[in-house]
Amino acid sequence: MACRDFISPTTRTWRHNGAFALESGESLPEVGVAYRTWGLLSPARDNAVLVCHALTGSADADEWWGGILGPGRALDPARDFVVCSNVLGSCYGTTGPASPRPGSAVPWGPDFPAVTVRDMVRLQARLLDALGVRRLSLAIGGSLGGMQTLEWAAEFPGRVDAVVPIATCGRHSAWCIGLSEAQRAAIAADPRWCDGRYAPDDPPTAGLAAARMVAMCTYRSRDSFGERFGRATGPAGGFAVGGYLRHQGDRLVARFDANSYVTLTRAMDAHDLGRGRGGYETALGAMEVPALLVGITSDVLYPPVEQAEIASLLPDGRLAWISSPHGHDAFLIETAALGELVSAFRASLPARRRKAS
Repeated sequence: MACRDFISPTTRTWRHNGAFALESGESLPEVGVAYRTWGLLSPARDNAVLVCHALTGSADADEWWGGILGPGRALDPARDFVVCSNVLGSCYGTTGPASPRPGSAVPWGPDFPAVTVRDMVRLQARLLDALGVRRLSLAIGGSLGGMQTLEWAAEFPGRVDAVVPIATCGRHSAWCIGLSEAQRAAIAADPRWCDGRYAPDDPPTAGLAAARMVAMCTYRSRDSFGERFGRATGPAGGFAVGGYLRHQGDRLVARFDANSYVTLTRAMDAHDLGRGRGGYETALGAMEVPALLVGITSDVLYPPVEQAEIASLLPDGRLAWISSPHGHDAFLIETAALGELVSAFRASLPARRRKAS
């Protein structure tokens, strides 16, 4: 199976007009963006909500965040025009390493240019222009999605009324960069990797699976693994937690591209709101867009101290917590609690900022 086999049939593709310039100075001669929408854009074109996905996510927000998106929920298509696009560099329909080079059937592979979170956001802005969205009433996302929401507040403050960054950071820490490097090393150790020049029908499955296993140990918590697995053994022998990690690795191999994984983890490592904006504290201090920072008490990847620091540096930063044993992935699991926080935040915004709601 390939990434395209996991793209919803309702996903649409928007083609960028001409080359798309990247923050690195390079450009992509052709770019397509896979996206989905729910609800209708208001006559004032200001009721749009942008949902930003995490590392291996897709535009199918209703599948991975159904507890947040739907009738009567925090993101309600009866009120909101919800947009979710697959990020630049991914493999679920948006141009990335698995996409054919222009004029060729051969994928970009490891020759795909380096991209940044800022590039992802700038491309999202072009998509919203094409959809007729004048401004966003909200940008929301967790992990890599949260990085995008913060970039929206920094890059396009006049186009977004509020942001909800969840379980994320304003710049990748040495801890996170080290974990990313370990995952990329696992991929590179696969004999099929060949510096990223692998055949689409013969990908580096063992390396990508191992990378996912490393990542899963940071997406959950010690207590979560202890409660779920303890020292239990599986039906085929070995510890149950090992079987779980192998299963998660196999699942990712079936649906994701290794070069995309490398590209996106590098983009996350490069994430720094202060780059080109006078430094980290200065950049955050200039971001006046109301922001609800949601931290997870047991998150070991982006620990509570990071959420608290961002909230303290923002002029209108508010801090809320999800108390959960499930670690970083709680933003995908504890959707009822998260939905309540988001709804309360939106209701607290000044009328000017929530008139579209």
